[in-house]
Parts: sequence; structure tokens; C-alpha cells
Amino acid sequence: MQTSPNAAAGNSTDPAPLVPANLKRFVDRRSADETPVRDRRQFGSSHQNLSEDARELALAIDGYKARHRRRYITFEEMLSVIQQLGYSRD
Repeated sequence: MQTSPNAAAGNSTDPAPLVPANLKRFVDRRSADETPVRDRRQFGSSHQNLSEDARELALAIDGYKARHRRRYITFEEMLSVIQQLGYSRD
């Protein structure tokens, strides 16, 4: 494929190169300027409809995930959080 001298020098008068439609919709999700539209969590981030005990557990799990930089936790990790809250099995 040959390139014109103008294109090589950056002085091209040609319109922008054709870009496939699926690449035109690309959004850089790592941009610090953008606020995410939706928080992608294992459990929903809204705790308003929960009982007081369930809200306490949800906040403890959210805290655990934030401290350990985890999006999802295992059942063992969840059990650990529950035990740290003081719950035990008789």
C-alpha cells in the first residue's frame, strides 16, 4: 500500500480514515473525569430497604471488600465478616 507524501508529512487533505461502527462507540472507562453511571457490585449498593441487622451486615461486607480491594467475596470471606460482627452458631 502506498502513502502519499502529504499523508506521510501529516498534511493530508483526505477526510478522517474510516472507522468501523463498533469502534466509534468506545468509551474509556478508566478515565478519572467520568463518574460511573452504575456501581457494579456483588450486592446492590442501596441498603435503604433492609432491616437494621441486614444493613449492618451489608455495610460490613462493603467495608471488607473496600479494604481488600475485592469486587466479589467468597462464602468463607462472608462467614469471616459475619463472625467478626459477633454472630456465632450455637
